[in-house]
Formats: sequence, structure tokens, C-alpha cells
Amino acid sequence: MPGNIPVFSIATNPIPKDGSDYDMIVVGGGVLGSAFAATFGKQGKRVLMVERDLSEPDRIVGELLQPSGYNALKELGLADCLEGIDAVPTYGYAVMRGSEQVLIPYANDKDTQKPVQGRSFHHGRFIQKLRAAASRTPNVTVVEATVNKVLYNDDGVRATGKIAQSTTVYRSPIVVIADGCFSKFRKQFLGKNVSISSHFVGIVLKDYIPPVKEHGHVILATPSPILMYQISPTETRMLIDVPGKLPSVSSGALRSYLENTVQPQLPKAAQTPFLKALETQRLRTMPNSFLPPSTTSELGVIVLGDAMNMRHPLTGGGMTVALNDVVYLRDFLKGNVLTDQEVTMVQMELFFWKRKELTAVINILAQALYALFSGSNDNLMVLRNSCFSYFQQGGECTQGPVDLLSGMNPSRTTLAYHFYRVAFHSIWLMFHNASSFAEFPLLFVKALWIFWTACVVFLPLVWSECWA
Repeated sequence: MPGNIPVFSIATNPIPKDGSDYDMIVVGGGVLGSAFAATFGKQGKRVLMVERDLSEPDRIVGELLQPSGYNALKELGLADCLEGIDAVPTYGYAVMRGSEQVLIPYANDKDTQKPVQGRSFHHGRFIQKLRAAASRTPNVTVVEATVNKVLYNDDGVRATGKIAQSTTVYRSPIVVIADGCFSKFRKQFLGKNVSISSHFVGIVLKDYIPPVKEHGHVILATPSPILMYQISPTETRMLIDVPGKLPSVSSGALRSYLENTVQPQLPKAAQTPFLKALETQRLRTMPNSFLPPSTTSELGVIVLGDAMNMRHPLTGGGMTVALNDVVYLRDFLKGNVLTDQEVTMVQMELFFWKRKELTAVINILAQALYALFSGSNDNLMVLRNSCFSYFQQGGECTQGPVDLLSGMNPSRTTLAYHFYRVAFHSIWLMFHNASSFAEFPLLFVKALWIFWTACVVFLPLVWSECWA
């Protein structure tokens, strides 16, 4: 299978001795942890990456890399990790509502005038390539172990890991926590709580290509959106968003929901592969979480990736955020910065505010679009339909939003501009479609409620991402 790299070729052999010292210890070997270890190993830092399970992960998310994330991967010298894993280029999105469809292509690169590209792929294959790249990097040691504690002594921070039946202690002045969305150390070092709005149910459609090849697809279904994108030339990932409490898998309630509610809303060509997948595949789910970014005041501890900041995966922004964070950190923590914990923490505070230029846009957009596309009340449904109508205008109405979504234009001003243009467009549509002037008094009241709903969605996100 492409990208299927055996564990023994990733883990360092022999295992480092108890009490070994490093410049940095990275807890977690996912996208951020692996890219971080490889990047700082190239800078001459002695890095230990500890991952609980080095076998190929099997996840249903983290499979679509936006153009900004792809550029960050190239900037880090890790673009070859996308080779040999059947990765598919992506050139934009198709948004579907019933029989209607809007094509939203990525913009052209300003230098080459060619369309910018993202990539979609099997998550596990990509992770194994990243881990192998880290393992091959000089100064990087990779260990398969479970980190139980982060301890302190006069020499700095220590990570305690369990290898087989023995307990081993590794020492470093800096420990980077990058153990993902289910982080076991988040509560110890950060004060914010994770909120879960829905779950994704993931299946793979075999021998099926979506309506627009090499594009992500968003289906504006009821009650919430459905995503489709290729993860190989012959396989398409489908992610069905299920809001609220997830129906039981064991009782068959979830399958019944997929057959009766979801299947009729899919493109006709996708319905037969969808039903076949339900017959042959295990239904796998993933919580869709939101966690605003925050910093830790603990000297010597850095929390990154999904352990520190999450957004709804509707827009596929997670890996873009993670890889761009590594690019920023490469510059903020270069040289001898890491030898002084207090200087490191100052640099991390600067990094925290610098990253907001990009991540605030990606996070706000993901949460705001999900609120609109899941349409949990009448006003949100009006805004959802207005958003689709806005995309139908083409030109700036598609180029501006997709530049934000792809991470190529990290402008909060542009984000606010398009979001509120959608709100005002919905108000204009109401008055434009009114059958008589007699409806106007009631429409004025409804317009105020719609604008208020837009503010309730948007402004708290701006606060939590930009200033809190």
C-alpha cells in the first residue's frame, strides 16, 4: 500500500537510555509534532519525539491540505512527504444545493499566474511519511512510548515515558505538547475547555469521482453539511456532519439516519456507492471540536496543534494552521533562544500573537460557515441560502471567500467584509422578492433579526480569536 512505512524504520534503534538529555522533547508524532521535530533537527537542536503508537493511523479527518498549508510544507522542505501516497491535487471547491452547483476555484499564484493547489490524501500515509522524514533528520530521535507525566527539577522539564514495562525519564529544558485533539495534558497546562458541536461520520466511496474532479465538495444538506473530496485517484472520502447527540451505532440508529436522511440528498451518482459503503464498511465517527487558542504560563512547556487550538473541520484548516505554526516557530525560536526558558516564553508570546494573523481568519471562517451551513434556526437558514446566492454572483463574491478559506489571504478585514456582505445580501433578497410594499414593515423587523443573528455568530468568534 502506498505510504505504508513499517514502524521499525521510523523508531530510533537502540532506544535512548534512561536519563538522556535533549534540547527539546516533542510529545506526539502527528502533523505538527513530526514537522516540528524535523524542522528543529535541521537547525541543529537535539530533538526527542515521543509517539504513543508509530503504526499507521487510521483517521477520517486531516486529509485535505489547503494551498497555504501546502506552501508551508514546501517552505519546511517536507513537500516530498506527499509523494508516493496517491495524493490528489485540489484546485478549489464545488458548493451544491439540491440540483444547483457553484464552482469556486482557487486563485492564480501572483508570480506564476497558475492556479494555486492544495492536496488531498489518506491521512495515515501522510503521517507515516512525515514521521519517516523526522526520523531521518540528523539530531532527531524517535521513540514509541506513552508519556505519563511532565515533571520539573532544577535542570528543567522532564518527560516521563513508559517503554514496555519500564519507566524511563528523559530530560529537556523545553517540552512541546502536541498530542492532538484528545490531549491528556491540555487540562494541566491550559485553562480553556473544548466544546463539541457535532460529529463527522466518515466513509470511503470506492471507484467514485465527485461531480467536479480534483475539487472539494460541500453539499448544503439538511440538517447540516456533507463534505466530499478525493483521497486517491479512485477513492472519495465522504464526511457527514451529524449535529447534536450522535445516534447509536450499535442499535442501528446511525445507519438508519444515513439511509433515510442523508442518502436522498446526495448526488444521484453517489447514492449507490454510498449504500454499498454502508454495507461493507464500519461506521467511524469523529467529534467536531472548537477550542480557542491560549497560552500556558508554565516555564519550559509549549502547547501546540490541536492540543491548543481547534476549529470545525468543515473548511479543512487544521493542517494549514499546524504547518504554518511550525514555520513561525522556526523563526521565533532560532539560534540560542531555547537555552533560556524565560526568553523562550517571551518569544512564544510573540508567536502567539503573530499566528493570529492567519489562524484567526481560518478559525473564525470555519466556525461561522458551520453556523450558517448547519442552519439551526430560521434566521440562519436565511443566511445560509443568502451565502449560496452570494457565491452564485461569482467574481469577488467567490474569489474573496476562497482566498480566505485557502489561507492565501489572511485578512480579518476581508473576512468581516464578505461575512457582512452576505448578511446584507440576505436582507436585499427579502425586499427584492417581496410581493408587495405591504410586506415591508414586517421585513424591516425581520432584517434587524437577521443582522442581529449575523452579529451573534461573528462577533464572539472575533473576540475569542483576535483579542481574548
